Amino acid sequence: MPSDAPGANLPALRGHNAALVLGLLRAAGEEGVSRLELAAHTGLTPQAVSKITARLRADGLAAEAGRRASTGGKPRTVLRLVPGARHAIGLHLDRDELTVALADLAGDAVAVRRAPLAFEADATQVLATTEREVAALRAEAGGPPVLGAGVACPGPLDHSAGVLHRVTGAPHWDGFPLRDALAERLGLPVVLDKDTNAAALGLAQDLRDGGGSFAYLHLGTGLGAGLVLGGGLYRGRRTGAGEFGHQVVQLDGPRCGCGGRGCVEALCLAAVARDDLPGAARVLGVGAANLVELLDIDRVLLGGRTVLENPDGFVNGVAEALAAQARTRGAGAAVPVELAGGGARVVADGAAQLVLAPLFGAGNAGLGGYRGAPP
Repeated sequence: MPSDAPGANLPALRGHNAALVLGLLRAAGEEGVSRLELAAHTGLTPQAVSKITARLRADGLAAEAGRRASTGGKPRTVLRLVPGARHAIGLHLDRDELTVALADLAGDAVAVRRAPLAFEADATQVLATTEREVAALRAEAGGPPVLGAGVACPGPLDHSAGVLHRVTGAPHWDGFPLRDALAERLGLPVVLDKDTNAAALGLAQDLRDGGGSFAYLHLGTGLGAGLVLGGGLYRGRRTGAGEFGHQVVQLDGPRCGCGGRGCVEALCLAAVARDDLPGAARVLGVGAANLVELLDIDRVLLGGRTVLENPDGFVNGVAEALAAQARTRGAGAAVPVELAGGGARVVADGAAQLVLAPLFGAGNAGLGGYRGAPP
């Protein structure tokens, strides 16, 4: 884990080996895991595991969870993660609403707040609203120790630099250092990412089948995608991956907020505006089929407020498009389509994972880009 990441002031969280141990403790849940099992799964020596777990216990991050019968010798002591020992804040800055979630080390939200937000207004107003709601959330939760804040908002943006680009419909954000501005306001380490990337990262943490490859398609006030390829979140070299809504499918189509014509987002939102949800689902299905054709992903997950208002209609509509594609290509079974878990909080929960995932050895997600002093 990078030395400037949230929690760098905690010696027990430093180093790749400690992250591996923490990851196994989290995966084991309340049942816990023994030191010998930790050594076997990590390849570390029992002595190294004992030193790491001793530091974790001293910092309150791990505790004994009883004893397990042994096939020989004395019973093994079982250790478990203490989820409430530390927390992370997840912020979803949508175009018209702010969602703030406080997540424990297990990734479970223990407190949530929502407030109206005019993201397309000036930055001062957005920063003030965010600062106020984060302070209120922490106060309501009793002021638990917080490692940092993950911030998810519409793109495009530069994840590494923490700077927004020309957000569709809000070009005045172009070049604004949102990550650094929020770090100063909140007094916490902050990591910034696109809303769809944050959601995809959170969903990947919940998939215990080896990760695989999937696309998370988010239809709300806009349309975008988060891509998990080979088990890792894929942002692209310039954080430009996942601008799914701006693929052109109709050359002479309606003008899109991005400046182009005939984008999937423009067509989809136009169908929603005229209350043609089956039509919106068909357009989304065309875009999803293009994505499957291009990347050969294992599944498609759907989310966002518009999808949640008619989940069966969107899941079935996209599934029909992918089934037609499979028949045309003679590719056998169609790629499955599912409603993403997490409901309306999927982005905010994923934003908290931007902070938590590196603590548990989730380096394959390409995380990083923190700024701010540790708490």
